[in-house]
Amino acid sequence: MNQEYMRELSRQYKEALAPFLRYLPWFEEHAGMRTGSAYNGRQDGNNTMSFPVYDSTLLSFVKEAGKSSFMNRNYAYIYTRKHMRTPEDERRVIKVATIQEWDVLCGILSKYVLGGNAKAYLWTQAVQENIFFLVLEKMQEIVEYWDRRLEREERIRGR
Repeated sequence: MNQEYMRELSRQYKEALAPFLRYLPWFEEHAGMRTGSAYNGRQDGNNTMSFPVYDSTLLSFVKEAGKSSFMNRNYAYIYTRKHMRTPEDERRVIKVATIQEWDVLCGILSKYVLGGNAKAYLWTQAVQENIFFLVLEKMQEIVEYWDRRLEREERIRGR
């Protein structure tokens, strides 16, 4: 790939990712945990409709991510193309992703963020299955790798 193109791509990704890195410690701490519950307004639970209640940090992340450039409404296509059906499949794909699969990482994030608007359990599932953490961590790893690589190439050329 063209070095100037990669530099610009890396800069864009780094800039877009920066606001989400503050959530990494929270996702790591809450991996495997339920981060939501049902509230029905009555102590005995009778004759009322319950609705989900989520952790405020999770809601902040989902709200912010939903407005980000990472969202891809066509994430189902990525799932078909990469043969992802389970969280294990998602983790496998995340683990080997490179900068060329950035769209795949965005697709996984989109499934849980956008899909959670219709299927409320997806937000808590992404925390329990460690998906949000792994996607953000991999994105950070990719951006840091390209930062180091481009700096090294510039030093070599500058000699």
